[in-house]
Formats: sequence, structure tokens, C-alpha cells
Amino acid sequence: MIAELHARDVALIHDATIEPSAGLTVLTGETGAGKTALLSSIKLLVGERADAGQVREGAPGLEVEGRLFLRDADEDGVVVRRRVSADGRGRVELDGRMASVRELATRVGASVDLCGQHEHQRLLAVQTHVELLDSWIGAPAADALAGYRDALSAADEAARELERVRELGRATGERLDEAAFVLRRIDEVDPREGELEEIEAQLPRVEHGEALMAAAAGARELLSGDAGACDALADAVRALEEASRFDESLGRWAKALESALIDVEDVSGELRDYADEVDFDPEELERLQARLAALEGLRRAYGPRMDDVLARREEAREVVAAAGDGGELERRAERELRRREAELAEAADALDAVRAEAAPRLAAAVTEQMASLEMGSASLEVEQGRLPRAEWGRRGPSRVEFLYRPGAGLTARPLRRIASGGEVSRVMLALKVVLGEADDCETLVFDEVDAGVGGATAVALAGVLARLAQTHQVIVVTHLAQVAVAAEKHYLVRKSAGEGGVPETSLVEISGEDRVAEVARMLSGDTGEASRDLAREMLASRGRA
Repeated sequence: MIAELHARDVALIHDATIEPSAGLTVLTGETGAGKTALLSSIKLLVGERADAGQVREGAPGLEVEGRLFLRDADEDGVVVRRRVSADGRGRVELDGRMASVRELATRVGASVDLCGQHEHQRLLAVQTHVELLDSWIGAPAADALAGYRDALSAADEAARELERVRELGRATGERLDEAAFVLRRIDEVDPREGELEEIEAQLPRVEHGEALMAAAAGARELLSGDAGACDALADAVRALEEASRFDESLGRWAKALESALIDVEDVSGELRDYADEVDFDPEELERLQARLAALEGLRRAYGPRMDDVLARREEAREVVAAAGDGGELERRAERELRRREAELAEAADALDAVRAEAAPRLAAAVTEQMASLEMGSASLEVEQGRLPRAEWGRRGPSRVEFLYRPGAGLTARPLRRIASGGEVSRVMLALKVVLGEADDCETLVFDEVDAGVGGATAVALAGVLARLAQTHQVIVVTHLAQVAVAAEKHYLVRKSAGEGGVPETSLVEISGEDRVAEVARMLSGDTGEASRDLAREMLASRGRA
């Protein structure tokens, strides 16, 4: 939800701030007053592409700031600041830190849906229809889709494995000879995983066995030999214990030295065991050095890592095996692919069934809302058709498309082909109402959703927007008084002569008689007493007097 938006030097806006309500907020004003500049500011706030042409004439750059409360944000919300200089360079900040436009679009953009008359790509893009349907269905669709995707990944992996096995079987004589040579050479050494690291750790100890043995034995002699450290510590402990009869503080030191003596005796014992274990064996040293040389030779030839050597051996083994197994490896891969494809078909049927059951209910609910928008007998239909297996993707095995029927008895056609901009706006509005809380978007911004609307349809449109505002934050740019009076907040957009003769757009929240005057202007183009009386009556009927 957008809590506050501050725009500076955006198109005709020099400096303007709005604080939309959590429900329905409207922006009204004369045509050409600069409402588009505010919409441009919202677009920048949610991560859409910036254009140096959006910078106010004569200004060094534009700046848009906003505070939004998102579902995943803390109670203080998210603060966004976006700057664009006149030369086109931009800067984005999220909560005071630098961020990318992509991060802004991902974090914030998903929560705001811009529903302008010329921005219906989401509704007109067929690939989004299945997402809207699944969003409305909820958990059953999500679970079925997850199962389908897992099965699709497994089937695709099985297909890749079959192709790999077939490629092995197509090995030429030259490639087969090379694989057999590589396999023989590596098998002659027969490396095992982790062996090289073990030898590299063990070899220094074997190479320097005599020195290690001498060091351990010498250290032990200094500790436990005649007149060694252990004897000296024991004498010190006895002396301090005897003297502690006259001064207790010496007893504490005696105990400390006694503890140290125990540690030294433990180390002495471990050194004895170490010296007994170390053994200088020239034959073992020669064996390890030869083994290391053999492994290093393989690593140079097929490395650079021993993991690469082991992988190369496995690859060569598969080539040789495929050439001599009479096609058994390929048959196993084919059986696995058939099994995975059968599981995929079952998961696809389950997903299609969930969608097929829900699609008519969604269409009926949207059609009902369309009727409330005075669209007569126009209706929405959801068409679902299974795609060829080669076209199955992560969205599912079938094509889902919304069709628009202008009236009873007329042919239903793709929405993008049959509907006018105004019709698309109302269909989208009806869909938004039906989706309700299932829609991920928290804020809906409508531009000219009332295009070509009047009379009873205007009243119906206002009612639908008010209902939608119960589940979303709704911001509407409107020319309809019926919509304006339904809002919780009303901003007036005005254009005046600014400094240097550059027009300037201002946004002012209006209430009381100012709001009455604006509604009167929207009704009849004047603010005469008759128009004001009607405006007051409309506001009073909405509880907004």
C-alpha cells in the first residue's frame, strides 16, 4: 500500500505530495491539468523504466519518494527514493541503501498494478490468464501445478538421459578406440575418490619419519626423563604444599602446578605413543611416491582435478559399455522415459481437471460483475485446450485464454481482438473484484477506467470501485462525479503558470465546499448553485458531505 508519494520536477509537477487512503482515492481535474505526471511518478516508484523526457523543463533532474507498506516489510514500511537526471542517469534507493531498478520492480512493483486504458498488457497477454485463474483457485491449483512441474522436470531429465545414451551408442570407431584407451589407462592406476588427498597428507609423515620420531622421543625425555620437567614440577608441588601450612596462598599455587603436572604427564604419554607409531619404512615411502606420481600423471592428462579423472573414466566406460551391450542401456533409458511420461500425463490430467472445474465458476463470477457495470449481456468465457506434448511448459499442459462475448448470440473471441479500451477497463475491473484477496497486488491504480461511461453505468462503476476498495488500496483518475463522491480522499489536480512561464501542476486534497465545487464542475461544467446543490446531495448520499 502506498502511504505517501512525493514528486519533484516530474513533467509538469514541480513539487507535489499525496497521501492516498487505504481504500478509494480519486484524482480529478480539467483535461490537460497534468494527472499523467502523477501516474508517471507512481510508475517510477514501482520500478518502471525511466526516461529523461520525464524531467520537468529547466530542472536538473526529477525525484520521486514514497513510503509503502508491503506484506513482507516491517511496521515502518519501505522507503523508496528514485532520481533521474536530465541526461538520463538514474539512482535508486531502498531504505537508504543503493539498489537496482530490477530490485525495485521485484520488491515493490509486484504490489502495485497500473491499470490504465492503454496499459492492459497483463489482461491482454494470454500467458497471464492461467496465472489469474490459478490465483483465484488458490491452494488446489498451486498443489496440482507443483506436482505437474516436478513430473515435467523428471520427464525432461529422462529424455536428456535417453539422448545421451543414444549419443553414446552412435560412437564411431575412432571415438570407441579412444574411450577404450582412456579406460585402460585409468583402470591400470585404478584411482579411488579421495585417494590423492590422503597420500598428500600421509607422504610428509613417511618422508620425515626419522625426524618426527626423534623429535617426539626427545621431547618426551625432557618431560619425563631423569631431572625432567615432571620431576621438577613434582618437587615444586611438594615444596609449596609443605610451606602452605604457614601460608594458605601457597596452597593455591601448589594445586595449579599439580594440574599442570597432570597435563605434562598426559602429553608425555601421548608423545611416547606417537614415537612408537612412527616408523620410517623406505619401501612404504617408495610405494607412496610411485602412487602419487601415477595419480598426478592421470590428473595432468585428464584433469585438472581428480574428480575430472573419475568422471572421464565413467564417460569412457559408458561409451565402451554402450558399444557392447546390444542396446540394453538404451532400452533401459527408454523404459524410464516411458515411466516418467506416464507420471507426467497423470499430473497434467490432474492439473487440467482442477482448472476445468474452476474456470466456469470464475467466468460466471466475472460475468456477474460485468453485468453490474452495465455491460448488458456481455460475458467472459475461459477456454482451455491441451497443447501438443512438445509445447508443454511450466505453466501447464494446456492453453488457457479468456474470451469476450459482446452479447448473447454473438461469437466469443479473444479479449484482445474484440473489446474496446473501455470494455477492457471494465472487464479488468470486474476481474479485480472477483479475485479480491487472491490477487497479489495490494494497490490498484486506474487511469480512465471510466472512458465512455455515463448515466447508470457511472453509478454502477462507482459501486464496483467502492467494493474493490474493501480488499485493495484503489487510486483512480476519473472524470465521473459518481466515482468522485464515492472516494474516501479526493485530490484536485490543477495547472497554473509557473516560474519562467513553464506550466506547473499542483495536487491539493479537497473537502467541504471545495469538494462540492469540484463535483459540481464535473457534473455540469460550472459551479452554479444548482450544480452545487446536486453535488451536495450526491456527497451526502455517500456519507461524504
